[in-house]
Amino acid sequence: MILVTGGTGLVGSHLLYHLCLQNVAIRAIYRTKSSLENVKKVFRYYTENENLFSKIEWYQADITDVPKMIPAFSDVKQVYHCAAFISFNPKDYRKMRKVNIHGTAIIVNLCIAAKIEKLCFVSSIAAVGDSLKGKIVTEENEWNKELDNSGYSITKFGAEMEVWRASQEGVDVVVVNPGVILGSGFWNSGSGKLFSQVNNGFRFYTEGVTGFVSVQDVVKPMILLMNSPVKNERFILISENKSFKEIFFLIADTLGKSRPSIKIKPWQTNLFWRFAWCVSKIARKEPLLSKYSARSAHSVAEYSSEKIQKKINYQFEDLEKSVQRISKRYLK
Repeated sequence: MILVTGGTGLVGSHLLYHLCLQNVAIRAIYRTKSSLENVKKVFRYYTENENLFSKIEWYQADITDVPKMIPAFSDVKQVYHCAAFISFNPKDYRKMRKVNIHGTAIIVNLCIAAKIEKLCFVSSIAAVGDSLKGKIVTEENEWNKELDNSGYSITKFGAEMEVWRASQEGVDVVVVNPGVILGSGFWNSGSGKLFSQVNNGFRFYTEGVTGFVSVQDVVKPMILLMNSPVKNERFILISENKSFKEIFFLIADTLGKSRPSIKIKPWQTNLFWRFAWCVSKIARKEPLLSKYSARSAHSVAEYSSEKIQKKINYQFEDLEKSVQRISKRYLK
């Protein structure tokens, strides 16, 4: 039996589809019945065969609820831990600690108790050390706690520390650190908003650079790593390093929309996130931009996925081809 946490999220839902193509028993954690519709939608992007979705044994639970989670590990041999809370809003820090660090600690403890054979954890490049003097970032870069790290970065690094604890307690682990994940099915959250915003005529762009990767190029290496002898290693998953300008332009071209034409400078985003913070306090709503998302829009960091390519001979899909496929699904 394979257990998947965060089965209704972007990575989890696409992972479940690819796992369903194999002859394995699958159990997936979900929180609300309405979220299952997102998974069904993702499956329909791939196939009209509804029997695939029915192969999944759904288990309703919150990963931070220990008594509820214990039965989920019955007869489980492998665990894919995809559940996480993503936010760059400082007010969400406590919740991120609860889900990302405390929740992962619970998963690790249950893996150890159930004598799980192997655990795959979906981390992030946010938990990898920053670039040193403009050099490309690899798995060897050390995360610096002295920097002004975002709450998300802190909690993903803390979650990784819990996973490495599992490796010291007899559970084989692999950790993947994806860049910005582009994928279908979640158009109103995360990177999916890039497609909806451009389609709605978004006019602004920045020239910050980071690593991007298709969701399929995240879940496929995860499965390959879990079915390989590789253990107790981490892998950066990046298809290409591109600027946000290049990504916005590529999405606009594939959607048949006008390219964003207004370049936003760092001082403008610094001014706007402060204004957005003040407005959010008055309106008691989520700020449109946070300090950390503003900073990431202009930062330049390039990442290497050479390790995973050599380790399992994996070849990433050209990002332009990925965006074309995602755009076609969006237009449907």
